[in-house]
Amino acid sequence: MIWLRMTWPRKIALLFLLAVATCALLAPRIAPYPYERQFRESIDAPPSAQFPLGTDSVGRDRLSRLLYATQVSVFLAPGAAFVSVAIALLIACLAAGGAVARRVVAGLTTLCLSLPWIFLFIILRAELPLDTAPLVSVVLTFALMGVAGWPWPARIFTASAGQLAQSGFVLHARACGLGSWRIAAVHFWPHLRDLALAQFRALVPAYMLSEASLGLLGLGVADPLPSWGGMLQDLRHPDLIRANPLVLAPLILLILVMLCLENLRTPEIVV
Repeated sequence: MIWLRMTWPRKIALLFLLAVATCALLAPRIAPYPYERQFRESIDAPPSAQFPLGTDSVGRDRLSRLLYATQVSVFLAPGAAFVSVAIALLIACLAAGGAVARRVVAGLTTLCLSLPWIFLFIILRAELPLDTAPLVSVVLTFALMGVAGWPWPARIFTASAGQLAQSGFVLHARACGLGSWRIAAVHFWPHLRDLALAQFRALVPAYMLSEASLGLLGLGVADPLPSWGGMLQDLRHPDLIRANPLVLAPLILLILVMLCLENLRTPEIVV
């Protein structure tokens, strides 16, 4: 079994990620309060039995918001990564159409890599009405990240597909009369599958960090729906951190999740 072959650091990382995902999935059941509920008499309250992590500037329970924020960041980042990988694979397939197609794809990829995507997020937030549903802002944020993130994996897939196209077994398959779709399914996809999985695993933490960065700048998920990035805005207030160090809980959780994902993504070294 894979579990038996894993080292203890990887087992601990996997168990921690499963625990985080379970808490996020069960957030509506285990959160003490709804994420938008305000306690006007307990604004910026310190940690207590009623509020284990304290409350924010409008009296919302930080623990409840952290659970719902984890639900948003943990489950939607893989969706954005899947969109990027799917688009990149499609672009790589188009590049296999010939020399002209490869030049067009190369130009399109270079153009997309040079675009200042941060300005697109600014424009998106500026165009959204103030009464936009939080779920809409979540979907748009992660969808735009997914669309913006395809160029790098597309370059990798295109280069790999180009090498495969000149390999001996593919040339032999063409000489035997196999069609393009048959060659793609039998010869290309088994080689690109592991590469696509590796890119997906690399993009998931990247998009979690991207969402956190956008939220810290006020360009991510719209309030009142919490996200890690939105909760990190409290880091801009040193006095608040000194008064309640547990304000750092979202940052600590983000760092631990990143470390665990990196631990699982890095190949094991057998001594």
